[in-house]
Amino acid sequence: MSTSSTDPYDLILAGGTLIDGSNEPRRRADVGLRGDRVAATGDLAGQQARRRVDVTGMIVAPGFIDSHTHDDNYLLEHPDMTPKISQGVTTVVTGNCGISLAPLRHDSPPAPLDLLDAGGSYRFGRFNDYLDALRDHPPAVNAACMVGHSTLRAAVMPDLDRTATPAEIDTMQALAEEAMAAGAIGISTGTFYPPAARASTEEIIEVCRPLSSRQGIYATHMRDEGEHIVAALQETFRIGRELDVPVVISHHKVMGQPNFGRSEETLAIIEAAMARQDIALDAYPYVAGSTMLKKDRVLLAGRTIITWCKPRPELAGRDLDEVAAERGMAKYDLVEELQPAGAIYFMMDEPDVRRILAFPPTMIGSDGLPHDQRPHPRLWGTFPRVLGHYARDVGLFSLETAVWKMSGLTAARFGLPDRGLVQPGCFADLVVFDPDTVADVADFDNPTERAAGIHSVYVNGAPVWENQAFTGQLAGRVLPRSPR
Repeated sequence: MSTSSTDPYDLILAGGTLIDGSNEPRRRADVGLRGDRVAATGDLAGQQARRRVDVTGMIVAPGFIDSHTHDDNYLLEHPDMTPKISQGVTTVVTGNCGISLAPLRHDSPPAPLDLLDAGGSYRFGRFNDYLDALRDHPPAVNAACMVGHSTLRAAVMPDLDRTATPAEIDTMQALAEEAMAAGAIGISTGTFYPPAARASTEEIIEVCRPLSSRQGIYATHMRDEGEHIVAALQETFRIGRELDVPVVISHHKVMGQPNFGRSEETLAIIEAAMARQDIALDAYPYVAGSTMLKKDRVLLAGRTIITWCKPRPELAGRDLDEVAAERGMAKYDLVEELQPAGAIYFMMDEPDVRRILAFPPTMIGSDGLPHDQRPHPRLWGTFPRVLGHYARDVGLFSLETAVWKMSGLTAARFGLPDRGLVQPGCFADLVVFDPDTVADVADFDNPTERAAGIHSVYVNGAPVWENQAFTGQLAGRVLPRSPR
């Protein structure tokens, strides 16, 4: 239904301070919505509106775009998406680390593909079938979806512990082309993980060839984020150059005590490469990461918390050191007995985390694992932690920059048109929050606590979060990519 500039606004958010996602200074402004779009910003005191909400003392900002999620299956199983909307997220980027829910039919997918699996979840033989399921049963948030290289391997290769044959590469490439034609915004890899660890650089380049003609994103959980991180960065840059596509370095970090401080080196390398090709990066605001429980001495060197364990579910939330001591075993040797399982690893240094977050081009991605029994608190707390702890309390950057890193910057890097900004004509994805009280409440002991200070959240003009609760509106959409 068309509207004109003389029609009443559907909603006016009145009296707030606007941070519009462009990294420009905040300003006092009302925000008027018509349908799914922002219609006007400024002084709308005399304007007619079907609904007017007083947000005096609050910040009105673009809804946050979570640049790195594993929400592929959660969007279908839990369409309310409470862990995300409760912290102001209105769009999630899925299919990261080489792991996507499609195209794959599999009753028992190999780790870490099982991080998405709620039992029988891998049922989409074509990527378009998965996107159709999201369109037919929309969630509360928007989704921009990538296809995973490890998923393609699992769909095609009977033995993952080797490089693909030319015929297998051709089949994976065809599946990737089908996914891109269906609406995938890019392809991700996770060569850190067993299903793709034996993939050669050449295999990745050839499987990802459809990105070039489709102008898609290449995102990667690199082969190494520790001792050999420089070689992993150079491999990543080479893949982007060979394909002539934008690159996203996922959850950039330097892990393991021997590598603490090396973010100065890696950020300098990334910045130099950015002058030659299209490169982006994201990070999460914690010193601990989380993934499959892996027999990896670097990961296991620090504190390790079990997040889920299929053979011993009662161990979720326990420290691996304590369990190993009870068993009279070294924790490295205990890992085999607990498979399959997940874990939180304290593997980073706070100065590196701050340096990477403060690096101007760094986007924010939660990397949360929503199916974990005891998840990392980043699933519920990433975005308010950046706003409250790092921007307000630590002063790592301004609130305007914090919002930009979680909205306008991310929309631009991923090519999500008319998202990430609060400007006339843009989609009305909005979050209203209290700048004095916004904070992450989830921690490692209580990882599913809702954030403080989030007043309301709107997706495509519809209120999805009000009065600290999901409103019942499922207003999300599958988003296309529009290259810059």
